Amino acid sequence: MSSIPFAHETWFGPDAFPTDWAFAAQTLTLVLLGAAVALTFAVRLIAARFPGVDVGWLGRCAPFMPFAVRIHLAVSLIGLLSLGFFLSPAMDLQADATGILLGAVMAVSAIGMATGFHARWAAGLLLAAGPLGMSEFGFWAVAQRIDLVGLALFVVFAGAGRWSADHELGRTADPSPVAAAQAVWSLKVAAGLALIVVAFAEKLAVPGMAVHFLAEHPEFNLAQQLGLGWSDLEFARVAGAIEVLFGLLVISGALS
Repeated sequence: MSSIPFAHETWFGPDAFPTDWAFAAQTLTLVLLGAAVALTFAVRLIAARFPGVDVGWLGRCAPFMPFAVRIHLAVSLIGLLSLGFFLSPAMDLQADATGILLGAVMAVSAIGMATGFHARWAAGLLLAAGPLGMSEFGFWAVAQRIDLVGLALFVVFAGAGRWSADHELGRTADPSPVAAAQAVWSLKVAAGLALIVVAFAEKLAVPGMAVHFLAEHPEFNLAQQLGLGWSDLEFARVAGAIEVLFGLLVISGALS
């Protein structure tokens, strides 16, 4: 089991696979993507009629969500930086001016998130590092970590929250309902977009990468494991469409 990668293909796989938007534009792919959009609308209509139930104990945890988001972001940044990466293992920090600057930004942001000291400024600093990272590693590499943008925006809108230096110093309080709504909206949109971007970056727009990965790890072709007999390319197409579906459901609020 130690040889099985539980992460994105682009983090550990070869990067020599060309982008093939023709595969994403094939009729079957477009049909599957259209079905994902239609299913999302259907789920939203059902959710409007049957909105579900509130979970009381979970709702009482809401004031502590800024703390949970801050710590999650801090641990992610510290873990990546300790291994010499920017936002993912696909982006190696180099010992040059840009690499040192990006590393410093990650360190300062992580400290701000962990302590809750000037947390909004720390989150904004991380957001500002995005364009600089794109200039170093390219647009797609950074765009695939748009989920981190959602975490940072959550802190920008909601503030540091409880169990933070900002809260102890009286610089922030529990987020207002409006601020909380903006924070949650930012988080779910970024998380959904991350799923959609990865679906194209690893499967629908770069099918060669997905086929190569499945050839080396056939156990991940679940269709063949279930006896459906799908080829690796067919499975990659369906898996990509399902990722898009989940992303749309998260953005819509139907799967939050």
